Amino acid sequence: MPPAPDLRRWSLARQLLLLQGALVLLVVVVATGLAWADAAEDADEAAAQQVTAVARSVADSPDVLGAVGSAAPSSLLQPYAERVRRDTGTDFVVVMSPGRTRWSHPDPDQLGRPFLGTVAPALRGETFTETFTGTLGPSVRAVTPVLDPSGEVVALVSVGLSVDEVGDQLRAELPLLGAGALLVLAIAGAGTLLVARRLRRLTYGLGAEELSRMYACYDAVLHSVREGLVVLDPAGRVQLANDEARRLLGLPDDLAGRRADELGLPGGLVEVLAGDEVVHDAVHLARERVVVVSGAPAEVDGRVLGRVVTLRDRTDLRALAGDLDAARGLAESLRSQAHESANRLHTVVSLLELGRTEEAVGFAVDELAAVQALTDRVVGAVEEPVVAAVLLGKSAVAAERGVDLVLADGTELDADGLRDSGLVARDVVTLLGNLVDNAVDAAASAPAPRRVEVLVRRDGTDLLLEVADSGPGLDPATADEAFTRGWSTKPAGQGRPQGRGLGLALVGQTVRRLGGTVEVGRRDGAVFTVRLPLAARVPA
Repeated sequence: MPPAPDLRRWSLARQLLLLQGALVLLVVVVATGLAWADAAEDADEAAAQQVTAVARSVADSPDVLGAVGSAAPSSLLQPYAERVRRDTGTDFVVVMSPGRTRWSHPDPDQLGRPFLGTVAPALRGETFTETFTGTLGPSVRAVTPVLDPSGEVVALVSVGLSVDEVGDQLRAELPLLGAGALLVLAIAGAGTLLVARRLRRLTYGLGAEELSRMYACYDAVLHSVREGLVVLDPAGRVQLANDEARRLLGLPDDLAGRRADELGLPGGLVEVLAGDEVVHDAVHLARERVVVVSGAPAEVDGRVLGRVVTLRDRTDLRALAGDLDAARGLAESLRSQAHESANRLHTVVSLLELGRTEEAVGFAVDELAAVQALTDRVVGAVEEPVVAAVLLGKSAVAAERGVDLVLADGTELDADGLRDSGLVARDVVTLLGNLVDNAVDAAASAPAPRRVEVLVRRDGTDLLLEVADSGPGLDPATADEAFTRGWSTKPAGQGRPQGRGLGLALVGQTVRRLGGTVEVGRRDGAVFTVRLPLAARVPA
């Protein structure tokens, strides 16, 4: 004997089809039973109304009243009653005396015999109906009084339909009732099949246990994965965002069903979320974070179900990359200085070999003084070693590009003061490094003299950073756009590997995170002024 099928292993669509089919069948059976009971009640009521109407018509007939007062009532009433019975389709019309003696009956042998049934209400002048088993079998009958002009009951009339006759009328409606039940069953069955097919398509034929297990795994993965995930429908409305995506993008809890452009995200991120192109590892700024974003359409069996966007946090990595850029710049500066020092040393040696001792000493002293002057200026004004290293490195890079990087009068940065202020040297390096890089680029593209001036000092309760260049400057109409990701004055292809237009965007993000302000002005070229609030314990 084959084992019974395990319903738990059936697909959800098949289980629903079975349950819904059973439910539809039960509903149709119950509805048919109720309809049959209602039809039976209607048939009984119709029969009662029919016999009541016939009985009253006979009782009100003058012929009946006249025959009742004659010497031989049966001879007059029997033909009349039979004629009425045949004309009305009833089973019997009985006229009797108040003492139950029959004066008419379909069976002549019953004439003169007592009527079987209830007559008391009729003797009180009332008309009533009942179901009673008499000489002709069970019947639905009406009994009504025959009244003389004075209102006295002088006779009774009973008209009846056999129960079999009522049943025949009811059974005549059975085919119609059955056809209606089959039609309802067919429509409901077809609807159930359509629902099951759609459910099978939506659940991909998976069973309830499989769906439950998949949901549990899906929920666990969404909450534990360290990569942000955002899922949008084909209309661009957000359907899902896991915990990491909410953290990285600063998304609200009630984001389901909202469009990407309603979430207050930067334009570049909105384009990735709402677009339909494949994006791989694009660097974007999301409020206070630097994220690497990838997006692609989600397709199943050739149908586009929406869009999936993943996000990875690269804020700390980008900060480390800034430190690495600073170290690399310093190394490049040292390499350049070593190369120049070698050239100067060869020059000094050659002058000595030529016997020009005084010229050799003068050349060496002049070059040493020029190099040492910049170093002494930076180290003397900026005691923070990391910031000083960045400025020295950037000055060497600027020199290679024909740009003079100088410190403005009033530059002073105490290492202990910066540390006690609550600001991190890494943040100051990020600001200075990106501002100086952009200033050097701008100055290098302008005619000589090419110059970048840096001012770093404490101004009351603020730390003031100011970088000015001799470049073409910025149009005031585009100054605000300079701090958005992707904006750049460089031609395409000249940006860094991390992406064009990211430097000033990082400056804007860092300033906002530290609660400061950044302004763009104009002197000979562009002037970027950053103010960062210091901790309250730092003296003014």
